[in-house]
Amino acid sequence: MAPSAITTTQTEPTATTIKSTIVKGNESQKKEKSALEKISQGVCLPGIPQHPTFAAHRQWMLEKMALAFRVFARKGYTEGMSGHISVRDPENPHTFWTNPLGRHFGLLKASDMILVDYDGNAIGGNMSRPANAAGFLIHSALHKARPDVIAACHTHSPYGKAWSTFCRPLEMLNQDVTYFHGDAQAVYKDFGGVVLTKEEGHRLAAALGQRGKGMILRNHGILTVGDTVDEACYLYTLMERSCQVQLLAEAAAANGVQKVYVPEEAAKYTFESASDPEALYWEAQPDMEWEEEMCGGAHRG
Repeated sequence: MAPSAITTTQTEPTATTIKSTIVKGNESQKKEKSALEKISQGVCLPGIPQHPTFAAHRQWMLEKMALAFRVFARKGYTEGMSGHISVRDPENPHTFWTNPLGRHFGLLKASDMILVDYDGNAIGGNMSRPANAAGFLIHSALHKARPDVIAACHTHSPYGKAWSTFCRPLEMLNQDVTYFHGDAQAVYKDFGGVVLTKEEGHRLAAALGQRGKGMILRNHGILTVGDTVDEACYLYTLMERSCQVQLLAEAAAANGVQKVYVPEEAAKYTFESASDPEALYWEAQPDMEWEEEMCGGAHRG
């Protein structure tokens, strides 16, 4: 045996060192699982895809954006020319992509999207059609106020419009709506018609706050944001469905049926356990994959 492998000063481990080793091992074992790990029994679903270049990331993002519009179309969220999604460009974060005015959500492709800057100038993408002016003012204000927001969705979907007439937040009536627990949900209490001024856009962004994920817009509808367009899309579908459920519950309550709410502690726990960017990205994938299959990949064009 080599001399360097022999130590003449070795001592027996003490109770303290043994205890320290056990504690450290237990701490490692008790490391908090991510939301995705908690919901995955067995092999964990992979995280949000990473991309080697800005170009690859941009193309992936635009294809997902087109899929999100097609999901909205299939779910019946269209209303004339109203509605828009914005996605911050991965290379130039002071610019964002949005949809052309007057084209049906169900027909949109990655190549249809328009790149605009914070001043409202169309600077890239397909500039054969204009962007939505009201949409630009809403989304530019949001992206300026919230550097963490990558994507935002707003359409004139029916249940969101119906619930917005009450100018109230959604109540914690079930497990799903707890994804909008606490500061994750906001209400914009003003309505001055179509958003055509910067001031209105700034007030709307301020109402969402720094932690908001979804917002009720009085007499207007709903809006959601996310770290990916997938997350913002899923949260929009969830908020729209939650508005529908709330209206059903209100109708029952009006006939004397008492509502029972999710306890505050349980609502907070569910929100913290399940509402993070990775888990919410994956919540969108079933609808995204279904739509990709149904359109035969036409969204990539």
